[in-house]
Amino acid sequence: MIEYSRYVKIITTLELFFERVLEMLIDLNCDLGESFGVYTIGKDEEMMKYVTSVNIACGFHAGDPLVMMQTVHQALKHDLKIGAHPGLPDLQGFGRRAIHLTPQEAYALVQYQVGALQGIVKAQGGFLSHVKPHGALYNMAAKDIDLARSIAKAVCDLDESLVLFGLSGSELTRAGTETGLTVAHEVFADRTYQADGTLTPRTFPDSVLHDADRVEEQVMKMIEHHQVRALTGEVISLQADTICLHGDNIQGVNLAKRLKRRLS
Repeated sequence: MIEYSRYVKIITTLELFFERVLEMLIDLNCDLGESFGVYTIGKDEEMMKYVTSVNIACGFHAGDPLVMMQTVHQALKHDLKIGAHPGLPDLQGFGRRAIHLTPQEAYALVQYQVGALQGIVKAQGGFLSHVKPHGALYNMAAKDIDLARSIAKAVCDLDESLVLFGLSGSELTRAGTETGLTVAHEVFADRTYQADGTLTPRTFPDSVLHDADRVEEQVMKMIEHHQVRALTGEVISLQADTICLHGDNIQGVNLAKRLKRRLS
């Protein structure tokens, strides 16, 4: 019979071992399901071959009920983690234009969209893994703690087991932690950064990266050194729990192939 102290030592050793294993696992996520009606955006099924989790649009900034169902079906077929990707009600602007929301509006808007996708996933025999706000909603919540808290509370009240994705070191990850959610600090493979750690606005030149060498270099620096270089030259410290590639990037599939090969 194992002595209690020895038993505790064995358990502690195993816990440390599995923590180290988890540190070696890299989650590569992608925003998908952003087609709408007869309009097709991105190469969803191709991207699914190279990522480990997907964030599916919920009908406000992109997507529609049928696209949501089809994308969930494809994601389950590829055994991917499925997340909800709620955005602002702005189809024409693809959810990338800032819209002021009251805390109550933000709470309802997020919970409505996440609940809809969660129902579709459950109906197909899967489960929802995480929530990642989209576009302007994501960027606003990275700086606005009140908005971030409304989003985190909406997620937690719906299902406290959901993981909240937010920009690394942002107010959104802070709010998620305060609320009691598990958070994933997200970094971006194909976007550039500003000196304050936020993403370069898409209206700026060089906000999106298309060159595979540059993308790979940025990702490896974020993983190995927990750093990224801003467009203006500053080196920013960050935490990389999950890496995002955009499905609507014209080089998305090629970049995903390259990153999967390197990370593997």
